[in-house]
Amino acid sequence: MPVTAAPAELFGDAVARGRLNLPRPGRGRTAERLLRLAELGRADLVLARLGEGHADALAILAELGADRGIDGRSQRWGVWAAVPRSVDAIRKDDGRWYLTGDRPWCSGAGVCTHALVTAGTGEGIRLFAIDVRGPGVTPQDGTWPAVGMAGSDSRTVHLDDVPADPVGAPGQYVQRPGFWHGGVGVAACWYGGAAGIADTQLAAARSRSLDPHALAHLGAVDVALGAARAVLLEAAAQIDADPTAIAERLAVRTRATVERAATEVIDRVGRALGAGPLCQDGEHARRVSDLTVYLRQSHAEADLAQLGEILTETRPAW
Repeated sequence: MPVTAAPAELFGDAVARGRLNLPRPGRGRTAERLLRLAELGRADLVLARLGEGHADALAILAELGADRGIDGRSQRWGVWAAVPRSVDAIRKDDGRWYLTGDRPWCSGAGVCTHALVTAGTGEGIRLFAIDVRGPGVTPQDGTWPAVGMAGSDSRTVHLDDVPADPVGAPGQYVQRPGFWHGGVGVAACWYGGAAGIADTQLAAARSRSLDPHALAHLGAVDVALGAARAVLLEAAAQIDADPTAIAERLAVRTRATVERAATEVIDRVGRALGAGPLCQDGEHARRVSDLTVYLRQSHAEADLAQLGEILTETRPAW
């Protein structure tokens, strides 16, 4: 499904204006980075999904020393790293690397100009930069029929002998703390999307009398979002204080907290307001659908099990 014009134009405009050149994680302004991502999510979750990928790509390139010649205002970047072994990288006689394979869930498939792509090599998984506009890059029609996040254009992209530049050493992409800092950035987008859904409930409460049950749901939404915001800001403070300190534990815990809060917001707003906004308010309905899909970047119980395993050897939150 091709991307709708509005999100593509919003993304392109945000890139051109430098709105997505965010402070890098761990440099003292991580809270600002997360709050700006949350603002994007509150305004439009598709814009947040595309913008977060662009901002994450710029941070990755800088952290791995590959940002020379990168223009964050004219190049629109994506990070296409799902299912790493779905793409193979081969180094040919000319000394260059070439990528071949089918990479699913490539957000901005028809919008991005460049992308960071993981691929399997003889030395393990490695990260590469490609020019999406070049030969051999073909987004596959019909591979993103979803209603939620439809505007993100997250199609499968077929790569056929695509020239690629290595970014970092084998395994370095996932081994660096910044990998987990990027995951916290995604959680900030979830939080912003949930706040946008809560805005509908707050507007209803201020425009008409709600019954006590609906008001109780509104209070619970405030508690959930307040806790999620506090956890995000605490994560930002910890990342700035020591960017290398158990980044995995911090990211998994933060993402699980925000996911639970966002899921509660979707449920409580629906229970408080009924079907009306979902059926008669197109913007609200799209936001709920988009966030429901976006939250599934979480691995649910698998992430909680991962956190539990980490806690067998590290300090818990309490």
